[in-house]
Amino acid sequence: MRRRYFSIGVYALAFVALADQLSKWMLLDRMGDVQETIPVTSFLNFVLVWNKGVTFGMFNHEQQHYIPYVLIALALVILGLLGRWLYRTDSTLVALALGGIMGGAVGNVIDRVHYGAVADFIDFYYRNYHWYAFNLADAAIVTGVALLLLDGMVRGK
Repeated sequence: MRRRYFSIGVYALAFVALADQLSKWMLLDRMGDVQETIPVTSFLNFVLVWNKGVTFGMFNHEQQHYIPYVLIALALVILGLLGRWLYRTDSTLVALALGGIMGGAVGNVIDRVHYGAVADFIDFYYRNYHWYAFNLADAAIVTGVALLLLDGMVRGK
């Protein structure tokens, strides 16, 4: 039975990583390196922001050349630990959550390896307040963490 949950997680991982990379490819093809804003709705823009740091742009302005390598190595270690958790899970919800988190991590690692930074492009805003730009991988990671928290509250694990 665990094999079934593992497969669900791997499919979620593949779906998220592919969707993330496809969305970034489409955006980069449309915007290139141009720093333009593409209005989508009254609360959503597409913008191209290269994040060399981590969540919310932390360490984005660090000048050390080794930072991308450290971040890639850290992501790979975390992927290994999450993969072990996925292999041992007995829950569809946890498998989907871990697959989403891992798929998001893979999508962002691909960016770091290919570009040296992560391409963020989703810009939600209200009036003059803009949230940090993010991408589908980031959204999958946050959603996966929320699902794990929900599972912990419901199942008490």
